[in-house]
Amino acid sequence: MNLYIIIPAHNEEKFIALTLQSILNQTTKPQKIVVVNDNSTDNTEAIVKEYSEKNTSISLINTISTAIHLPGSKVIQAFHKGFETLDSNYDIIVKLDADLILPNNYFETIISHFKKDQRIGMVGGFAYIEKNGEWILENLTDKDHIRGAFKAYRKECFIEIGNLKPAMGWDTVDELLCKFYGWKVVTDESLKVKHLKPTGANYNKTARYKQGEAFYTLGYGFIITTIASAKLALMKKKPLLFFDYIKGFWKATMANKPLLVTKEQAKFIRTYRLQKMKEKLF
Repeated sequence: MNLYIIIPAHNEEKFIALTLQSILNQTTKPQKIVVVNDNSTDNTEAIVKEYSEKNTSISLINTISTAIHLPGSKVIQAFHKGFETLDSNYDIIVKLDADLILPNNYFETIISHFKKDQRIGMVGGFAYIEKNGEWILENLTDKDHIRGAFKAYRKECFIEIGNLKPAMGWDTVDELLCKFYGWKVVTDESLKVKHLKPTGANYNKTARYKQGEAFYTLGYGFIITTIASAKLALMKKKPLLFFDYIKGFWKATMANKPLLVTKEQAKFIRTYRLQKMKEKLF
């Protein structure tokens, strides 16, 4: 199966070489690796250029977007820039962050999952962060969710969900749409990915309201948003974030922000979320 990778990168000089080297060390190599250097002011471009000169599978794309690092929109806009440069001869498309170290069998394993079942649309591992000299699970989501830092999509699924949405919540809506269209999402606990930079480390202060806005644009409604906000704030061990999320939700509601999904999809998402919540309670 042909595997193409797109890596959005903004000021990643500390980590990008480690990420690229972990890709080149894979037991199964990708056919194409596109790094989208998004308005970096450090040595990211030079590092990637050095790798691309030595490895024909690696290409560098430079783009300029706003310097403000808001979750979702910036990274997916860069992803789209990279995707535009690729041909359609891929079987699997992978979106990676530029601050990861993958286990050497990562791509070999995800390809094996895709081959086992033609209805598997997405596959991913788990993120681990370093704390006190040990690598521990970055426990911010349920174990059936693939983190946005490393998403692998079957081509047919990727096309059916309509590519990735340039907004916060893209890495939730993709999986919900995957399920809406009858595809399966697979997470593999054996694939432990080292996440070198904690999630949200560079987000500015306005980003904290974006999570609540994301819940709104996913069509969650107030009840599911309240439960999801409480859960996420507790998982992040920052209970006061709950109020920021709710404020973001109401700001989006009052502004009548467009949803990322259709009304039919939003109804499916609410039903699915409520069912998942009931399963955990009973």
